[in-house]
Amino acid sequence: MQHFATLLKREFKMFWQNKVLRLLFIGAPLLYGILLGYVYGKGKVTDLPIIVVDEDRSEMSSKALQMFEDNEVLNISALLYDQNNLSQIAIEKEASCVVIIPKGFEKMVLTKKYPEVVTIVNASNVLTANYASSALQLCLGSLKAGVQMETLRKQGTPENLIGSQYEPFKTTFIKKYNRSTNYMYFLWPGVLAAVLQQVLLLGLALSFAAEFEHGTFKKLVQKCPSMFKLIWVKIIPYMIMSFGLWIIYWLFTLWFRIPLYDNLFPLTIIAGIFVLVVSFMGILVSIMVPSQLKATEILMVVATPSFILSGFTWPLSQMPVWVQGVANVIPLTHFLKAFRILIIEEGAFSQTFGAISNLLIIGSICAVFSYIALYYKRKSVLKEA
Repeated sequence: MQHFATLLKREFKMFWQNKVLRLLFIGAPLLYGILLGYVYGKGKVTDLPIIVVDEDRSEMSSKALQMFEDNEVLNISALLYDQNNLSQIAIEKEASCVVIIPKGFEKMVLTKKYPEVVTIVNASNVLTANYASSALQLCLGSLKAGVQMETLRKQGTPENLIGSQYEPFKTTFIKKYNRSTNYMYFLWPGVLAAVLQQVLLLGLALSFAAEFEHGTFKKLVQKCPSMFKLIWVKIIPYMIMSFGLWIIYWLFTLWFRIPLYDNLFPLTIIAGIFVLVVSFMGILVSIMVPSQLKATEILMVVATPSFILSGFTWPLSQMPVWVQGVANVIPLTHFLKAFRILIIEEGAFSQTFGAISNLLIIGSICAVFSYIALYYKRKSVLKEA
């Protein structure tokens, strides 16, 4: 046991002597956690700039303007009365939408000539475009309903019949889980999990590759003949440091007031499995590719697109089958699925067993191949000796 502890101490020393690795492994999660926390701290989109072209200047168009102003998502950045230089002004004001209320709007409404309110949506940013257009549809829909009900009143329709003539049925929308549609709660933890995977792969890419390049692998094998212990000597320090980063992530949730308290213990267990699986993947590449640079390049190719492929922001079901196959090989895909079930959807631990079993399958395969690859590397070194 004392010999094993000595080897662990050696591994920590090697990690600490590598300034670049130390900076990336510890600094990147801290930097991304703070930076993304403040980027998405507001949580939801408000006060999106829109331009309104009011060619009618009537009482009814004023009601529309008031509805736009009352909506928290919208902010009228410019009120125009004609369409001169409209495209140029929209770019200058960075407008998400342009609403054009035609001339004679009120008159045509009252005479049932069905005027058209044109909304031009700036789709260069899909997120802001969706928010702004949804808010405008709500405002214009409310205005339309008000006008229809007022018309029925003027026609002498009794009040008890107005609602039934206008609204044949009611609709109720209930938001569950992230009820405030807070972007911070949704995106921030997922990105930090991707960062954790990336720094783990980066660190473990150097574990055995550095030994091969520096010519210290032979001495390491002599100190620790057991391949089982040798693999764990490389993995345990990163698991310990990852647990420290997990605590820091939890402290970040307190700082940024993210409600991630429910199901935190089962999520921590799954996070431990996730770290272990990623470690075995990194170890396997580090053994099979004896160059630090090449091992790092290979693992970065795996890590860089993993968040996009994970299905966290874009459904896996909408991807081609072969892309889904690639995504299912990446540990992050299954960890984020379990995270969504436990934290966002407030599901039960038993509902994550599918994701856990997939992680264990990936980890087992990587562990077996790591052991086989290390066996032949060790055999080769001893033969040369």
